[in-house]
Amino acid sequence: MKITLVRHAEVMFEDRDKINGFKNVKLSKKGVLDCLRLKDEIKDNHYDICFMSPLARCVETAIIIVGDRVLTKVDDRLIERDMGNYTGKEYSLYNSSKYWDYKENCSLEGVEPIKDMFKRCEEFLNDLKRDYKDQDIIIVSHEAIIRVLYCIINIISLDSDLKLEKIPNCYIKELQL
Repeated sequence: MKITLVRHAEVMFEDRDKINGFKNVKLSKKGVLDCLRLKDEIKDNHYDICFMSPLARCVETAIIIVGDRVLTKVDDRLIERDMGNYTGKEYSLYNSSKYWDYKENCSLEGVEPIKDMFKRCEEFLNDLKRDYKDQDIIIVSHEAIIRVLYCIINIISLDSDLKLEKIPNCYIKELQL
């Protein structure tokens, strides 16, 4: 099964440098243009279904890049990590290494524990394997969820640095599951 991971495009300026978490923000004009470029880049790729986060930035991205040619479906398990009290705050206040340590599983300030993210992503992937095993899937989600899906699919050690590299807007990565 081919899985293509896509991170949503750039959001509006006032939300760009803040932690958005569950906040429902829209794409910027640049984000829409980036989606149109990505749509053109993948126009010859075959996808049977597109799963997406329910948040507007992912729905907009998915509809622009594949919505006119691929069945799209919202899956709540693909929603961004709940960032609790950090939502709407500057990134400099957030200690990402603390919240990406699987053993520590930190949930201070109401941040969703990493083990909870892994659990919902594992359940999602297990459902894909069961229900869509011979299909090509595209998933439009958020940086944290894409990172977790990537770790699960590539069997990354949970003792390693799970933060990995920065995942830019309109990131696209093809993997085999």
